[in-house]
Amino acid sequence: MQEKGNCMNFLKKSCLLLASFVVSSAVSVVCAADLKDIKARGELRHLGIRYANFVTGAGDGFDVELTQGFAKHIGVKYTLVYSDFYNVIRDLLGKDVVRKGAEVTLKGDFPVKGDMIATGFTKLPWREAVLLYSKPTFPSQVLLVARADSPLAPIKGSKSLPDDILETKTLIGQSSLLVMERTCLDPSNYALKGTGIDLKAYTKSTNLNEMIPALLNKEAALTLLDVPDAILDLKKWAGQIKVIGPISEHQELATAFPKDAPELRQAYDEYLVKVKADGTYDKLVDKYYPGIRRYFPVFFTAKN
Repeated sequence: MQEKGNCMNFLKKSCLLLASFVVSSAVSVVCAADLKDIKARGELRHLGIRYANFVTGAGDGFDVELTQGFAKHIGVKYTLVYSDFYNVIRDLLGKDVVRKGAEVTLKGDFPVKGDMIATGFTKLPWREAVLLYSKPTFPSQVLLVARADSPLAPIKGSKSLPDDILETKTLIGQSSLLVMERTCLDPSNYALKGTGIDLKAYTKSTNLNEMIPALLNKEAALTLLDVPDAILDLKKWAGQIKVIGPISEHQELATAFPKDAPELRQAYDEYLVKVKADGTYDKLVDKYYPGIRRYFPVFFTAKN
């Protein structure tokens, strides 16, 4: 009887060890982040946000096509996983970002849903504290936008961008300004908090594409937009909105990876060099953002 009991205990322990191994293996497959793990899995999960032609929501977009090409480049299947600006870092890292001033920490445990963020994702200091960024994929800048009937007139502009930014900020005065926190339109990124501006945080959704409809609905007197989005909205809402001036210096958009995925980031950077050399990158720029080159001639002529 004792021998039988020992045998049963052995079998139970073996089953527990096997179950533990299976669970651990499953977690490894789901959460693997670096290049070798993704190649072993055979799938690249692209975290994208429906925004400004980077990810259209119709299965295409600048970053969608760029990432599809990268998946093919490393020999794996491509999968698009939709997210939003509030949750996309959580979906990549399995941790939520908590900001207190300049301090950035990661908290909590959440499912990891993707391997990389490619969605017109602005390089910001607080994001760089927790993410690895690729070489720049696109240029940008944050602008102040008003309805066409606003009494504010666009600034004339000068040779000094810092002076233009200061003039634009001064024009805001105590007007209401529609913003979206935890995005590139977060007022804390541009020293707009605590200055007397009537900040209106847009909370009805996490979709930046809704900022102009909200402005036209008179939810605020002014709003912020970045250049790629502004180019599309000036065409879509022709005659209804106007750009007053710049709020930020020139910015860079890039693809983001977990800190523990340096090989994946390196492979992506090598892929960027390739598609810029063979003309693929230029075709995507012209397809999704015709006319953008005149806003950022230096970026598009530089050999990145």
